[in-house]
Amino acid sequence: MFKKILIANRGEIALRIIRTCREMGIKTVAVYSTADSESLHVKFADEAVCIGRPASSESYLNIPNIMAAIEITNADAVHPGYGFLAENAKFADICNKSNIKFIGPTADMINKMGDKITAKETMIKAGVPVVPGGEGLLESIEEAKELAKVVGYPVILKATAGGGGKGMRIVWDESEMEKAYDTAKMEAAASFKNDGIYMEKFVEEPRHIEIQVAGDQFGNVCHMSERDCSIQRRHQKLVEESPSPFMTDELRAAMGEAAKKAAAAIGYESVGTIEFLVDKHRNFYFMEMNTRIQVEHCVTEEVINFDLIKEQIKIAMGEKISGNDYFPHMHSIECRINAEDPFNDFRPSPGKITNLHVPGGHGVRVDSHVYAGYTISPYYDSMIGKLITVARTRKEAIDTMYRALSEYVIEGVKTTIPFHLQLMKNEDFINGNFNTKFLETFQLKK
Repeated sequence: MFKKILIANRGEIALRIIRTCREMGIKTVAVYSTADSESLHVKFADEAVCIGRPASSESYLNIPNIMAAIEITNADAVHPGYGFLAENAKFADICNKSNIKFIGPTADMINKMGDKITAKETMIKAGVPVVPGGEGLLESIEEAKELAKVVGYPVILKATAGGGGKGMRIVWDESEMEKAYDTAKMEAAASFKNDGIYMEKFVEEPRHIEIQVAGDQFGNVCHMSERDCSIQRRHQKLVEESPSPFMTDELRAAMGEAAKKAAAAIGYESVGTIEFLVDKHRNFYFMEMNTRIQVEHCVTEEVINFDLIKEQIKIAMGEKISGNDYFPHMHSIECRINAEDPFNDFRPSPGKITNLHVPGGHGVRVDSHVYAGYTISPYYDSMIGKLITVARTRKEAIDTMYRALSEYVIEGVKTTIPFHLQLMKNEDFINGNFNTKFLETFQLKK
């Protein structure tokens, strides 16, 4: 049993972890930058340590400062949340060598799935379907052109160390290849200090469907069903739900087994997510593994009535996973409420929240760290919180979401609430007719 966990993160996920730790009787330490001194995670943790200036590189990504905070508070474990250092193998390794339990997978597991080429090779060996494409990094523009002829256009170039759509370009024919190749490499180098790129067949009209998994040190692995994350803008998710309206029992069983194979292939310990692309014919292909808790973990928690953060902590304490595979018995939808102006190309809208009313009622959950008077900082992502609804059917979950969005009052900054309200009334969304390109044609009305 851990006595004290330091949470190497901020915002709503830090507060979410604090809540579970409190229920488990575990003391918590919050870390914060000078910009986050008034954040709720600082107020609700048992202890709090300032780790630096507002810039992430000087605070939440500053490993020496975080390790110093662990030492002075005598924490015996660290939870990285998501983002920042959550998938940083170096940080996980330093914690291990310092006899501090990193609540997540080992550095070796992170490395195996963090590099896209290595992950793809691992999946092929494990018998998990992957998107057709090259077997390694592209060495030249000439090689890229030759491979594209074999794979067949359209193709997509991806940064091997990538994420969030950075270092990624779709190429529709050979005339576009040279520019796309050069741009992808430059963007990859700037974003990840690694300009390695590889090529895959571009899956048209894809769904983005991910499977939640958990594994323990005894070799047990289970899946906890799927989340549909297809409603996204520039590869950033805006809405997630479980179960997917596109799913069948047969597809869920097949994807669940593939996800378990993927996790077992690296002896995975902790909770994690296997992300797949699913084409219109319901063929599915491994895309990547997220070796951490995800923003959208809440919808899985709601449909199977399960605390994933608690499971993550228990696995880190050496316990076995809690059971076999889990299947949804409810329907849940999550809307990410961001401080962005949807009528101005979703431009960030940092500033002070002058008035706040949070929705409630049956089937409504809000995971957020903000309050009236709180200032949304320009230094970090623009998330205000997550609004989650759960009901017996998808229609009921959508209806509850629309009602909850209508009650949600946030003044002082622009938010994505108007976008979500219109989405919940969109006929194609209501009927489940969407894919990752849905928002390219979605018309937002002022």
